[in-house]
Amino acid sequence: AGNYGFQAQPMGFPGGFVIPPVQNQPIVGGTIWMPIPASIPNCPPGLEYLTQQIDQILIHQQLEILEILTGFEENNKFELKNALGQRLYFAVEDTDCLTRNCCGPSRPFTMRIIDNLGREVITLHRPLRCSECCCPCCLQELEVQAPPGTTVGYVVQNWHACLPKFTIQDEKRMDVLKITGPCVPCRCCEDVNFEVKSLDETCPVGRISKQWAGFVQEMFTDADNFGISFPMDLDVKMKAVMIGACFLIVSLSF
Repeated sequence: AGNYGFQAQPMGFPGGFVIPPVQNQPIVGGTIWMPIPASIPNCPPGLEYLTQQIDQILIHQQLEILEILTGFEENNKFELKNALGQRLYFAVEDTDCLTRNCCGPSRPFTMRIIDNLGREVITLHRPLRCSECCCPCCLQELEVQAPPGTTVGYVVQNWHACLPKFTIQDEKRMDVLKITGPCVPCRCCEDVNFEVKSLDETCPVGRISKQWAGFVQEMFTDADNFGISFPMDLDVKMKAVMIGACFLIVSLSF
């Protein structure tokens, strides 16, 4: 999978992402935060959070009361946590009202990902593209910048007759990993998994999962929970690009 600090090996995955109880953690405003890591040489500022034994990220979409009551689409907001339940980042969609409510899942967006110091450390840009599967020349793409203004990779949708497929690329547009989802991305009472694989698609490397949140939440809100798993020694830039891949999949499928 390229020179990104890991060897692709077959992996086993737990049935779900479970957050164990952890005590004596820093709490700010009622939120448990991950302790601020020390600076690391050659690591983009703000991505140090992804280097400290991180192999899972849990993404929780926040409920918007106005959106629940009126159906009026609000800017999406998400908390990103590690496996201990400590917050790593907070993500906020930045789109205008007309775009959100007229373009729906096809809408372009900028997602700003902020660390626990309030710094914008990752920026995701999705341009407006045709969303019809019969137009392989206009497939979706997302650019990942870390820090803002410095591109570290891309997530590119690949055309396929029935499967959602994507390629993770580095900042030079070189292919690094492949992502394949299920034929039917919406299922009742179970998680939906998108497998992250090596370039030849023979070796599992990680997973992006949409977690079943229960009948009431699934039926009456669009607040979802997602999980990302990857090798612990994966390059932090590619971990950031996998976060971008998750948000592109969220916007297209859920």
